[in-house]
Amino acid sequence: MNQTSPPIVEVRDLCRLFGTLHAVDTVSFTLQTGQVIGLIGANGAGKTTLMRMLATLDQPTTGSISILGADAVLHPELIRHRIGWMPDDFNVYSNTTVRDYLDFFARAYGLKGHTRRETVARLMEFTGIPDLADRFIDKLSKGQKQKLGLARMLVGDPELLILDEPAAGLDPKARLEFKQHIHDLANQGKTILISSHILSELSEMCSDLIFMDNGKIIRSGTQEDLLQTASAVTEILIRCIGDPQLLVEWLKNREGWNNITPLPQGASAVCSLDSDEALSRELRELCLALPILEFTPRRRNLEEAFVSILSGNLPPIPSQA
Repeated sequence: MNQTSPPIVEVRDLCRLFGTLHAVDTVSFTLQTGQVIGLIGANGAGKTTLMRMLATLDQPTTGSISILGADAVLHPELIRHRIGWMPDDFNVYSNTTVRDYLDFFARAYGLKGHTRRETVARLMEFTGIPDLADRFIDKLSKGQKQKLGLARMLVGDPELLILDEPAAGLDPKARLEFKQHIHDLANQGKTILISSHILSELSEMCSDLIFMDNGKIIRSGTQEDLLQTASAVTEILIRCIGDPQLLVEWLKNREGWNNITPLPQGASAVCSLDSDEALSRELRELCLALPILEFTPRRRNLEEAFVSILSGNLPPIPSQA
């Protein structure tokens, strides 16, 4: 990904009001070519409304959206064919087979003859549904329908892919297959925006994350940046030889140690010292005072980082210029 190239998506001060409700409230961000971005937020956070505006399916109240250099608000017709949209659910047609369904959309994109047939066959192969070509859509499982929806989204070979809760309701096998599809598309250079409540899965697919709450972006960045920012304190598991109570008492008598919890072979504690160097010195002193077997820092996961940010333990990010 070339961070110096112009962004494929540039959103500035985007707002969407429904009456007095600010579904999306002064949102700004950019997406670079080849990024896989996870959009995280609780129900009602504004994720779907934001995605629908990016897909040119809804108009913002105020603000601007530039996609591939075109004004997506004033001239959506210029870029719709370059955007792939996969909603969390889509209607199916009775008495329509998988092949006929994809063929219909290929015709809508103006594909003809051999090119159309080859595109349909290629997309069925890519999404793993060639054996379902003659099955009626309303007889497909949830996972099979999601694969079909992914294939439909790719018919026009779009550069920007927008997927709203694509893994919702999938069984473990289908989720693994879906993640592999996302990795394959990213390797093809697609820019991908995915929303989900399943934060652990986003961490395996996405290079960057955007946290939303009450219509606003409250944090964004790489996973590592978000985890480090949310980890204002460090929890450490300490194993010792002998009586764990001696360790507990030592920790209680030192500054910077909180939430001290006795364990069968030691203790866990939260260290709020202001630097890695200070923590290192503190642990060396502990080793001089007591027979310590090991230290294990416990890494905060995405779910805990998200909860920490939502709880207000961290200040909101400033608006982007």
